[in-house]
Amino acid sequence: MQTVRHSEQTLKTALISKNPALVSQYEKLDAGERRLMNQAFQPDSDLFGPITVHSRSDWITSHPEDPQDFEQFFSDPYRKTPSPEKRSIYIQCIGSLGNTRIISEEYIKWLKGYCEAFFYGLTVKLLEPVPVSATGCSFRVNDNTRNLQIHAGHILKFLKKKKPGDAFCIVGITMIDLYPRDSWNFVFGQASLTDGVGIFSFARYGSDFYSSRYEGRVKKSQKISPSDYSVFDNYYTPEVTSVLLLRSCKTLTHEIGHIFGLRHCQWLACLMQGSNHLEEADRRPLNLCPICLRKLQCAVGFNIVERYKALVLWIDGESADTPGVTPKHSRENNVNLPKPVEAFKEWKEWIIKCLAVLQK
Repeated sequence: MQTVRHSEQTLKTALISKNPALVSQYEKLDAGERRLMNQAFQPDSDLFGPITVHSRSDWITSHPEDPQDFEQFFSDPYRKTPSPEKRSIYIQCIGSLGNTRIISEEYIKWLKGYCEAFFYGLTVKLLEPVPVSATGCSFRVNDNTRNLQIHAGHILKFLKKKKPGDAFCIVGITMIDLYPRDSWNFVFGQASLTDGVGIFSFARYGSDFYSSRYEGRVKKSQKISPSDYSVFDNYYTPEVTSVLLLRSCKTLTHEIGHIFGLRHCQWLACLMQGSNHLEEADRRPLNLCPICLRKLQCAVGFNIVERYKALVLWIDGESADTPGVTPKHSRENNVNLPKPVEAFKEWKEWIIKCLAVLQK
Protein backbone atom coordinates (compact mmCIF):
# COMPACT_ATOMS: atom_id res chain seq x y z
CA MET A 1 0.00 0.00 0.00
CA GLN A 2 1.26 3.49 -0.92
CA THR A 3 0.33 6.77 0.76
CA VAL A 4 -0.01 9.97 -1.30
CA ARG A 5 1.06 12.66 1.15
CA HIS A 6 1.53 16.36 0.33
CA SER A 7 3.41 18.95 2.39
CA GLU A 8 1.49 21.32 4.65
CA GLN A 9 2.43 24.26 2.42
CA THR A 10 1.26 22.49 -0.74
CA LEU A 11 -2.12 21.72 0.81
CA LYS A 12 -2.43 25.23 2.22
CA THR A 13 -1.79 26.76 -1.20
CA ALA A 14 -4.19 24.31 -2.86
CA LEU A 15 -6.93 25.34 -0.42
CA ILE A 16 -6.35 29.07 0.06
CA SER A 17 -4.25 30.06 -3.01
CA LYS A 18 -1.53 32.72 -3.25
CA ASN A 19 -3.80 35.01 -5.25
CA PRO A 20 -4.50 38.01 -2.96
CA ALA A 21 -8.14 38.23 -4.09
CA LEU A 22 -8.78 34.54 -3.30
CA VAL A 23 -6.89 34.79 0.00
CA SER A 24 -9.12 37.74 0.93
CA GLN A 25 -12.18 35.72 -0.10
CA TYR A 26 -11.05 32.91 2.19
CA GLU A 27 -10.45 35.25 5.12
CA LYS A 28 -14.03 36.51 4.82
CA LEU A 29 -15.40 33.03 5.50
CA ASP A 30 -16.96 32.29 8.86
CA ALA A 31 -14.30 31.61 11.53
CA GLY A 32 -15.69 28.13 12.14
CA GLU A 33 -15.58 27.30 8.44
CA ARG A 34 -11.94 28.38 8.23
CA ARG A 35 -11.18 26.35 11.35
CA LEU A 36 -12.61 23.24 9.69
CA MET A 37 -10.99 23.82 6.30
CA ASN A 38 -7.60 24.51 7.91
CA GLN A 39 -7.65 20.86 9.00
CA ALA A 40 -6.60 20.12 5.41
CA PHE A 41 -2.98 21.05 6.12
CA GLN A 42 -2.73 19.91 9.74
CA PRO A 43 -0.79 16.61 9.82
CA ASP A 44 -2.46 15.46 13.04
CA SER A 45 -6.02 15.99 11.77
CA ASP A 46 -8.35 13.11 12.56
CA LEU A 47 -10.95 14.42 10.09
CA PHE A 48 -8.98 14.49 6.82
CA GLY A 49 -6.23 12.05 5.90
CA PRO A 50 -4.00 11.28 2.90
CA ILE A 51 -5.01 9.17 -0.09
CA THR A 52 -3.97 5.52 0.06
CA VAL A 53 -3.18 3.54 -3.11
CA HIS A 54 -3.66 -0.20 -2.68
CA SER A 55 -2.71 -1.49 -6.13
CA ARG A 56 -1.41 -0.43 -9.53
CA SER A 57 -4.95 -0.77 -10.86
CA ASP A 58 -6.18 2.09 -8.62
CA TRP A 59 -7.31 5.23 -10.43
CA ILE A 60 -4.60 7.65 -9.32
CA THR A 61 -1.79 5.42 -10.64
CA SER A 62 -3.48 4.16 -13.81
CA HIS A 63 -4.98 7.53 -14.88
CA PRO A 64 -2.35 10.26 -14.37
CA GLU A 65 -4.07 13.67 -14.17
CA ASP A 66 -3.00 17.18 -13.29
CA PRO A 67 -4.35 18.11 -9.84
CA GLN A 68 -6.90 20.92 -9.59
CA ASP A 69 -6.46 23.37 -6.71
CA PHE A 70 -9.06 25.95 -5.67
CA GLU A 71 -7.55 28.72 -7.80
CA GLN A 72 -7.65 26.55 -10.93
CA PHE A 73 -11.26 25.64 -10.20
CA PHE A 74 -12.22 29.26 -9.57
CA SER A 75 -10.51 30.48 -12.76
CA ASP A 76 -11.80 27.73 -15.07
CA PRO A 77 -13.55 29.58 -17.94
CA TYR A 78 -15.59 26.48 -18.87
CA ARG A 79 -16.95 25.83 -15.38
CA LYS A 80 -20.74 25.87 -15.04
CA THR A 81 -22.23 27.67 -12.02
CA PRO A 82 -25.88 27.69 -10.91
CA SER A 83 -27.68 30.99 -11.52
CA PRO A 84 -30.87 32.38 -9.94
CA GLU A 85 -32.75 31.10 -13.01
CA LYS A 86 -31.02 27.69 -13.12
CA ARG A 87 -30.75 26.28 -9.59
CA SER A 88 -32.45 22.92 -10.01
CA ILE A 89 -30.98 19.44 -10.26
CA TYR A 90 -33.34 17.09 -12.10
CA ILE A 91 -33.24 13.32 -11.62
CA GLN A 92 -34.63 11.10 -14.35
CA CYS A 93 -35.12 7.44 -13.46
CA ILE A 94 -34.80 5.05 -16.42
CA GLY A 95 -36.49 1.74 -15.80
CA SER A 96 -37.21 0.49 -12.29
CA LEU A 97 -34.84 0.81 -9.32
CA GLY A 98 -36.52 -1.94 -7.32
CA ASN A 99 -38.49 -5.11 -7.92
CA THR A 100 -41.76 -3.49 -6.84
CA ARG A 101 -43.21 -0.08 -7.61
CA ILE A 102 -43.11 1.10 -4.00
CA ILE A 103 -39.46 0.11 -3.48
CA SER A 104 -38.50 1.94 -6.67
CA GLU A 105 -40.44 5.07 -5.66
CA GLU A 106 -39.02 5.15 -2.14
CA TYR A 107 -35.46 4.56 -3.36
CA ILE A 108 -35.56 7.53 -5.72
CA LYS A 109 -37.05 9.71 -2.95
CA TRP A 110 -34.13 8.75 -0.68
CA LEU A 111 -31.65 9.71 -3.41
CA LYS A 112 -33.47 13.01 -3.98
CA GLY A 113 -33.34 13.86 -0.27
CA TYR A 114 -29.64 13.00 -0.07
CA CYS A 115 -28.82 15.23 -3.05
CA GLU A 116 -30.81 18.10 -1.53
CA ALA A 117 -28.69 17.85 1.62
CA PHE A 118 -25.38 17.34 -0.18
CA PHE A 119 -25.92 20.22 -2.63
CA TYR A 120 -27.57 22.27 0.09
CA GLY A 121 -29.27 25.38 -1.27
CA LEU A 122 -30.22 23.92 -4.63
CA THR A 123 -33.58 22.38 -5.50
CA VAL A 124 -33.73 18.73 -6.53
CA LYS A 125 -36.69 17.67 -8.65
CA LEU A 126 -37.84 14.25 -9.82
CA LEU A 127 -39.06 13.63 -13.34
CA GLU A 128 -41.56 10.86 -14.04
CA PRO A 129 -39.70 7.56 -14.52
CA VAL A 130 -39.53 6.34 -18.11
CA PRO A 131 -39.01 2.86 -19.59
CA VAL A 132 -35.89 2.13 -21.63
CA SER A 133 -38.00 2.17 -24.82
CA ALA A 134 -38.75 5.89 -24.30
CA THR A 135 -35.06 6.73 -24.72
CA GLY A 136 -34.69 5.02 -28.10
CA CYS A 137 -31.21 3.88 -27.05
CA SER A 138 -29.22 0.96 -28.39
CA PHE A 139 -28.74 -2.00 -26.09
CA ARG A 140 -26.85 -5.29 -26.01
CA VAL A 141 -26.00 -8.35 -23.93
CA ASN A 142 -22.50 -8.13 -22.41
CA ASP A 143 -20.33 -10.96 -23.77
CA ASN A 144 -18.60 -11.51 -20.41
CA THR A 145 -21.35 -11.14 -17.81
CA ARG A 146 -24.36 -11.96 -20.05
CA ASN A 147 -26.32 -9.06 -18.55
CA LEU A 148 -28.33 -6.42 -20.41
CA GLN A 149 -26.63 -3.07 -21.08
CA ILE A 150 -27.87 0.23 -22.52
CA HIS A 151 -25.82 2.76 -24.50
CA ALA A 152 -24.76 5.65 -22.23
CA GLY A 153 -24.15 8.14 -25.06
CA HIS A 154 -27.64 7.64 -26.47
CA ILE A 155 -29.14 8.21 -23.01
CA LEU A 156 -27.22 11.50 -22.72
CA LYS A 157 -28.76 12.70 -26.00
CA PHE A 158 -32.21 11.76 -24.69
CA LEU A 159 -31.61 13.67 -21.42
CA LYS A 160 -30.31 16.75 -23.23
CA LYS A 161 -33.61 17.00 -25.12
CA LYS A 162 -35.57 16.63 -21.85
CA LYS A 163 -33.57 19.20 -19.86
CA PRO A 164 -36.02 21.75 -18.34
CA GLY A 165 -35.38 25.48 -18.67
CA ASP A 166 -34.66 26.00 -14.96
CA ALA A 167 -32.23 23.06 -14.76
CA PHE A 168 -28.62 23.47 -13.73
CA CYS A 169 -28.26 19.84 -14.73
CA ILE A 170 -30.26 16.71 -15.40
CA VAL A 171 -28.98 13.27 -14.40
CA GLY A 172 -30.35 9.89 -15.32
CA ILE A 173 -30.17 6.97 -12.90
CA THR A 174 -30.79 3.34 -13.68
CA MET A 175 -30.33 -0.20 -12.39
CA ILE A 176 -29.39 -1.32 -15.91
CA ASP A 177 -25.70 -1.69 -16.75
CA LEU A 178 -24.14 0.85 -19.15
CA TYR A 179 -21.65 0.75 -22.02
CA PRO A 180 -20.22 3.84 -23.79
CA ARG A 181 -19.21 2.20 -27.06
CA ASP A 182 -19.02 -1.28 -28.58
CA SER A 183 -15.33 -1.74 -27.75
CA TRP A 184 -15.85 -1.07 -24.00
CA ASN A 185 -16.88 -3.68 -21.45
CA PHE A 186 -18.94 -1.29 -19.28
CA VAL A 187 -18.96 2.11 -17.62
CA PHE A 188 -20.38 3.13 -14.20
CA GLY A 189 -21.50 6.48 -15.60
CA GLN A 190 -20.93 9.15 -18.20
CA ALA A 191 -21.53 12.90 -18.27
CA SER A 192 -21.34 15.89 -20.57
CA LEU A 193 -20.20 18.88 -18.52
CA THR A 194 -20.92 21.41 -21.29
CA ASP A 195 -24.50 20.16 -21.66
CA GLY A 196 -25.06 19.60 -17.92
CA VAL A 197 -26.28 16.01 -18.35
CA GLY A 198 -25.18 12.70 -16.87
CA ILE A 199 -26.24 9.06 -16.70
CA PHE A 200 -25.21 6.72 -13.87
CA SER A 201 -25.89 3.04 -13.28
CA PHE A 202 -26.09 1.33 -9.89
CA ALA A 203 -26.35 -2.18 -11.40
CA ARG A 204 -22.83 -3.26 -10.39
CA TYR A 205 -23.33 -2.05 -6.80
CA GLY A 206 -25.64 -4.94 -5.94
CA SER A 207 -24.04 -7.51 -3.66
CA ASP A 208 -24.48 -10.34 -6.15
CA PHE A 209 -23.50 -8.74 -9.48
CA TYR A 210 -20.09 -10.43 -9.66
CA SER A 211 -21.18 -13.70 -8.07
CA SER A 212 -21.96 -16.95 -9.86
CA ARG A 213 -25.49 -16.67 -8.44
CA TYR A 214 -26.26 -13.38 -10.28
CA GLU A 215 -29.84 -13.65 -11.55
CA GLY A 216 -29.57 -10.93 -14.18
CA ARG A 217 -27.86 -13.05 -16.80
CA VAL A 218 -29.54 -13.49 -20.16
CA LYS A 219 -29.67 -17.09 -21.26
CA LYS A 220 -27.48 -17.82 -24.27
CA SER A 221 -30.43 -19.46 -25.99
CA GLN A 222 -32.52 -16.28 -25.70
CA LYS A 223 -32.62 -14.30 -28.93
CA ILE A 224 -32.41 -10.51 -28.49
CA SER A 225 -33.78 -8.25 -31.20
CA PRO A 226 -32.10 -4.79 -31.38
CA SER A 227 -35.54 -3.14 -31.54
CA ASP A 228 -37.42 -5.26 -29.00
CA TYR A 229 -37.37 -3.35 -25.68
CA SER A 230 -39.66 -5.92 -24.07
CA VAL A 231 -36.50 -7.69 -22.81
CA PHE A 232 -36.36 -4.96 -20.13
CA ASP A 233 -39.92 -5.58 -18.89
CA ASN A 234 -38.83 -7.96 -16.14
CA TYR A 235 -35.09 -7.31 -15.93
CA TYR A 236 -33.42 -8.21 -12.66
CA THR A 237 -32.98 -5.55 -9.96
CA PRO A 238 -30.88 -6.22 -6.84
CA GLU A 239 -32.24 -6.07 -3.32
CA VAL A 240 -32.05 -2.50 -1.97
CA THR A 241 -29.70 -2.81 0.99
CA SER A 242 -28.08 -0.10 3.08
CA VAL A 243 -24.76 -0.70 1.30
CA LEU A 244 -26.41 -0.34 -2.11
CA LEU A 245 -28.03 2.93 -1.01
CA LEU A 246 -24.68 4.24 0.26
CA ARG A 247 -22.88 3.29 -2.97
CA SER A 248 -25.65 4.94 -5.00
CA CYS A 249 -25.42 8.18 -2.99
CA LYS A 250 -21.65 8.21 -3.45
CA THR A 251 -21.84 7.74 -7.20
CA LEU A 252 -24.62 10.28 -7.70
CA THR A 253 -22.90 13.07 -5.73
CA HIS A 254 -19.44 12.32 -7.17
CA GLU A 255 -20.68 12.52 -10.74
CA ILE A 256 -22.82 15.63 -10.17
CA GLY A 257 -19.71 17.15 -8.58
CA HIS A 258 -17.99 16.80 -11.95
CA ILE A 259 -20.83 18.75 -13.59
CA PHE A 260 -20.01 21.59 -11.15
CA GLY A 261 -16.43 21.53 -12.47
CA LEU A 262 -14.76 19.55 -9.67
CA ARG A 263 -12.09 17.31 -11.17
CA HIS A 264 -10.78 14.13 -9.56
CA CYS A 265 -9.24 14.96 -6.19
CA GLN A 266 -5.57 14.17 -5.67
CA TRP A 267 -5.05 16.05 -2.40
CA LEU A 268 -6.67 14.07 0.41
CA ALA A 269 -9.05 11.14 0.90
CA CYS A 270 -12.19 12.53 -0.70
CA LEU A 271 -15.45 11.64 -2.43
CA MET A 272 -14.03 13.20 -5.61
CA GLN A 273 -11.22 10.65 -5.93
CA GLY A 274 -11.46 8.56 -9.08
CA SER A 275 -12.18 4.84 -8.82
CA ASN A 276 -11.46 2.04 -11.25
CA HIS A 277 -13.25 -0.76 -9.45
CA LEU A 278 -15.79 -1.45 -6.71
CA GLU A 279 -13.22 -2.08 -3.98
CA GLU A 280 -11.63 1.33 -4.62
CA ALA A 281 -15.04 3.02 -4.77
CA ASP A 282 -15.92 1.52 -1.39
CA ARG A 283 -12.70 2.90 0.17
CA ARG A 284 -13.57 6.39 -1.06
CA PRO A 285 -15.25 8.40 1.73
CA LEU A 286 -18.66 10.06 1.50
CA ASN A 287 -17.22 13.44 2.44
CA LEU A 288 -15.45 16.12 0.43
CA CYS A 289 -11.97 17.14 1.54
CA PRO A 290 -11.64 20.83 2.51
CA ILE A 291 -10.26 21.79 -0.93
CA CYS A 292 -13.21 20.23 -2.77
CA LEU A 293 -15.62 21.49 -0.10
CA ARG A 294 -14.45 25.05 -0.73
CA LYS A 295 -14.94 24.53 -4.48
CA LEU A 296 -18.53 23.33 -4.02
CA GLN A 297 -19.31 26.07 -1.49
CA CYS A 298 -18.00 28.63 -3.97
CA ALA A 299 -20.28 27.22 -6.70
CA VAL A 300 -23.43 26.80 -4.59
CA GLY A 301 -23.02 29.31 -1.76
CA PHE A 302 -24.15 27.19 1.20
CA ASN A 303 -23.41 27.58 4.91
CA ILE A 304 -21.33 24.54 5.89
CA VAL A 305 -22.99 24.09 9.31
CA GLU A 306 -26.45 24.11 7.73
CA ARG A 307 -25.31 21.65 5.06
CA TYR A 308 -23.89 19.19 7.60
CA LYS A 309 -27.02 19.46 9.74
CA ALA A 310 -29.14 18.69 6.67
CA LEU A 311 -27.05 15.57 6.00
CA VAL A 312 -27.46 14.37 9.61
CA LEU A 313 -31.21 15.02 9.34
CA TRP A 314 -31.36 12.91 6.17
CA ILE A 315 -29.58 10.04 7.95
CA ASP A 316 -31.85 10.30 11.00
CA GLY A 317 -35.09 10.96 9.15
CA GLU A 318 -37.35 7.96 8.53
CA SER A 319 -34.45 5.66 9.32
CA ALA A 320 -34.93 2.03 10.27
CA ASP A 321 -34.79 1.36 14.00
CA THR A 322 -33.17 -1.99 13.42
CA PRO A 323 -30.71 -3.14 10.75
CA GLY A 324 -32.36 -4.57 7.70
CA VAL A 325 -33.13 -4.19 4.04
CA THR A 326 -36.18 -3.38 2.04
CA PRO A 327 -38.33 -6.48 1.64
CA LYS A 328 -37.90 -8.56 -1.48
CA HIS A 329 -41.65 -8.62 -1.93
CA SER A 330 -43.74 -5.66 -0.85
CA ARG A 331 -47.47 -5.10 -1.16
CA GLU A 332 -48.35 -2.34 -3.62
CA ASN A 333 -49.67 0.15 -1.12
CA ASN A 334 -48.81 3.59 0.20
CA VAL A 335 -46.87 2.44 3.26
CA ASN A 336 -43.49 4.15 3.51
CA LEU A 337 -40.55 1.76 3.75
CA PRO A 338 -37.90 2.34 6.40
CA LYS A 339 -34.79 3.96 4.95
CA PRO A 340 -31.85 1.51 5.35
CA VAL A 341 -29.16 3.85 6.72
CA GLU A 342 -27.04 1.51 8.86
CA ALA A 343 -24.10 1.90 6.45
CA PHE A 344 -24.15 5.69 6.99
CA LYS A 345 -23.58 5.47 10.77
CA GLU A 346 -19.82 6.02 10.60
CA TRP A 347 -20.25 9.06 8.38
CA LYS A 348 -22.85 10.56 10.73
CA GLU A 349 -20.31 10.31 13.57
CA TRP A 350 -17.72 12.02 11.33
CA ILE A 351 -20.13 14.89 10.52
CA ILE A 352 -20.84 15.41 14.23
CA LYS A 353 -17.07 15.78 14.80
CA CYS A 354 -16.96 18.38 12.03
CA LEU A 355 -19.90 20.28 13.56
CA ALA A 356 -18.02 20.35 16.87
CA VAL A 357 -15.06 22.04 15.13
CA LEU A 358 -17.35 24.43 13.23
CA GLN A 359 -19.32 25.48 16.30
CA LYS A 360 -16.42 25.47 18.76
